[in-house]
Amino acid sequence: MNKPLLAVLKGAKPSMPPMWLMRQAGRYLPEYRALRAEKGGFLALATDPEAAAEVTVQPIRRFGFDGAILFSDILMVPWALGQELTFGPGEGPRLTPPLVDHALAALQRVPERLEPVYGTCERVAAALPPETTFLGFAGSPWTVATYMVAGAGSKDQGETRGFAYADPAAFDAIIAAIVTMTIDYLARQIAAGVEAVQLFDSWAGSLSPAQFERWVIAPNAAIVAGLRARCPEACIIGFPKGAGGKLPAYARETGVDAIGLDETVDPLWADAVLPAGLPVQGNLDPLALLAGGAALDDGIDRVLAAFRDRPHVFNLGHGIGQFTPIAHVEHLVARVRGS
Repeated sequence: MNKPLLAVLKGAKPSMPPMWLMRQAGRYLPEYRALRAEKGGFLALATDPEAAAEVTVQPIRRFGFDGAILFSDILMVPWALGQELTFGPGEGPRLTPPLVDHALAALQRVPERLEPVYGTCERVAAALPPETTFLGFAGSPWTVATYMVAGAGSKDQGETRGFAYADPAAFDAIIAAIVTMTIDYLARQIAAGVEAVQLFDSWAGSLSPAQFERWVIAPNAAIVAGLRARCPEACIIGFPKGAGGKLPAYARETGVDAIGLDETVDPLWADAVLPAGLPVQGNLDPLALLAGGAALDDGIDRVLAAFRDRPHVFNLGHGIGQFTPIAHVEHLVARVRGS
């Protein structure tokens, strides 16, 4: 079966790179906004397998991307670990109680909260075109822990970084719990039909080199090893946003099959320093896609040129913005595919 994206993750170098976009199932699409309004909120939508499957497939139906990314959220794991998860109007997600002043051991784990996700996976796997690769995902332990400790997102993750320095044993217990739950979560996604997975470490860039080694590289390596023990054929993309000069170490030491690059990474530098033959994903600036015109065309050309001799999945350097014109996405797809 011809699956271009999956083939690249396994080392193929086709003349035209496959593509998908982070957050491609989201608020820039009118069909998504309509369904979310009907369901009454994000969590209700994400835990309704039929609705979440529809959202996952919407961008495939509209743009024909080579990959479909599961519609869910990285905070499903802390929700399953026993924190309460809410998405208030006009604010980001919140987890209660925050672990900065509550013990992890006091949480009552509720793994059945993840069951709707597996139902979504089964529906999506049955609905996708045969050439489309189905991507699952989870948050990486450091990024997930920043929300668990602080109870919400923050600009510099200062509360969690301070917690990790002040009580590394307690923080290590949080990381270990996330690792264990994430291995099972991703293995269950794969059993339900997912073909490759991505580990999102959105806040990896906030750590010092030593802390990056301890709280990003080591836990992600543990997930890769644990998942491969259960699913030997698993393809794993690591996305340590903001890692910069620490990317080569991440690529070498985690064992991921491919590495996602954010928009701040010089693609020519990345091609020069990353292991030869390692597939890369990225890394068009989402704001260039928003702007369109010459900025978009120049950005596309630079990414394509830098990775022409390496297995490459075309993507953004982070998630697509909610105000991105659909016409710009259509232009991106046509330009990458050479039509």
